[in-house]
Amino acid sequence: MLRPRIPTNPLPTGIVTGTARNDVPAVPHQSPAPMSATPAPVRPTVQLTPGAVVAAIGGVTVVVLVVGAVLVSMLLAVAAASLAISALIVRSLVASQNHR
Repeated sequence: MLRPRIPTNPLPTGIVTGTARNDVPAVPHQSPAPMSATPAPVRPTVQLTPGAVVAAIGGVTVVVLVVGAVLVSMLLAVAAASLAISALIVRSLVASQNHR
């Protein structure tokens, strides 16, 4: 479903493989690779199934909801502390007016 499509390149790449002279071979001599060289391991391709996509979306949704709940509870705690401090200040002001 989500496989990359490798485009074909019909234009020349700029690599020159031949020469204009007749006395020079067109293909340069290449030495064979040493026998100790091992081919690179093939990496498995990542395939997303519909179930994996739903699970990923569900996981992200849970993370967003948890972070939102934590932030809201912190906001409420700060608001409660501010209200308590304001109540103490008002009480102190009212008590000081009564003594005068």
